[in-house]
Amino acid sequence: MAMRSRLLSIFGGSVGNLIEWYDFYVYSAFSLYFAQAFFPDADPVVQQLNTAGVFALGFLVRPIGGWLMGLYADQRGRRSALTLSVTLMCLGSFVIAVCPTYARIGVAAPIVLMLARLLQGLSLGGEYGTSATYLSEVATSRHRGFYSSFQYVTLIMGQLLATMTLLVLQRLVLTGPQLEAWGWRIPFLVGAALAIFGFYMRRNMVETEAFTREAAKGAEHQPMRELLRHPKELAIVVGLTMGGTLAFYTYTVYMQKFLVNSVGLTRDEATLISAGSLFLYMLLQPVFGFISDKVGRRPVLLWFGVMGTLCTVPLLTALTRTRDAFTAFLLVLAALVILSGYTSINAVVKAELFPARIRALGVGLPYALTVSLFGGTAEYVGTRLKLAGHEPWFFWYVTGCILCSLLVYAFMQDTQRHSRIEPGTEGA
Repeated sequence: MAMRSRLLSIFGGSVGNLIEWYDFYVYSAFSLYFAQAFFPDADPVVQQLNTAGVFALGFLVRPIGGWLMGLYADQRGRRSALTLSVTLMCLGSFVIAVCPTYARIGVAAPIVLMLARLLQGLSLGGEYGTSATYLSEVATSRHRGFYSSFQYVTLIMGQLLATMTLLVLQRLVLTGPQLEAWGWRIPFLVGAALAIFGFYMRRNMVETEAFTREAAKGAEHQPMRELLRHPKELAIVVGLTMGGTLAFYTYTVYMQKFLVNSVGLTRDEATLISAGSLFLYMLLQPVFGFISDKVGRRPVLLWFGVMGTLCTVPLLTALTRTRDAFTAFLLVLAALVILSGYTSINAVVKAELFPARIRALGVGLPYALTVSLFGGTAEYVGTRLKLAGHEPWFFWYVTGCILCSLLVYAFMQDTQRHSRIEPGTEGA
């Protein structure tokens, strides 16, 4: 593949990824404003618990999305699967944008909200594995860690765009009552429109050479049965993901509510801290990806595992004791620097584990299962423990999961040196 075509493909895949994650994260960014529209209750914490529950439900169907879209991507192509994924996300965002409130249609309102989130969960469940596979396959072997890190650059950019949308509406466009009344619908409409753009971008991407070579063989195979022939690789994906995904959703998705409800900062301060820390976090991804191309994947993962195990409880405890916004920003940023050791390269590590004919399925399905159990429930577990008066237990829960992942990093092979992406290794 020519360098120009390679870069355009990486750009096309990355932009679509950005749009998908913006659509998904808008829900979390604006839940402080629309919670009362779907779950009227006098206690704001209970409202947030309900919206966090619906957020978690979107994750429960991600394994189904990872399974269906992984099969589709391995049989029909990465490009086709990515195009279908962004279409489903567009539909889910549009449904939320136009959904009537509880005051108008009663209990049907949260049911429609739940169904829309389930649709988005299906989309995102397929997005990760297929996107990770696509970006890893179009990258050159010498720069695979660097190029594949752009999956999380655009993932974080999507989250940052959702946060910035909130910041602009908060500071420049609408008042708080207007945001609660109807303004929260705007970002979902924007997300649906952006997803249409992503659809056309992805239709024009080229298919990867790895998939084309495999498809040219014309060999029949049973993907699920073949996937089960790789139990070690499946276990590595689960163990590798568990601590990283829980830490990621703790310090990104849950952090904005944590800064308001546990630290005691205002909504505006929490939004600024989230936006500033996410921007710097985004810039770190290619740096850590580049480092992994030089020293290997395993040392970078070990950085996250060791530092995450040692520093999670001190960082989160220090956050609860500060009332200064700048100090809170520095603490969140420190956590994200540690987390970059996982997020920057986890996609390419998983892609390097599997042969081409089951790569999207092998990456997407076990990842989605693990994220559903640990990442998607992070906000719910954190909020529930706070409500029960045992918030520090959550800090230790995150630490314990990172420690489990650290044990996997310590004993796994370095996938850079044992990659199955190179020509001649796809069927290994």
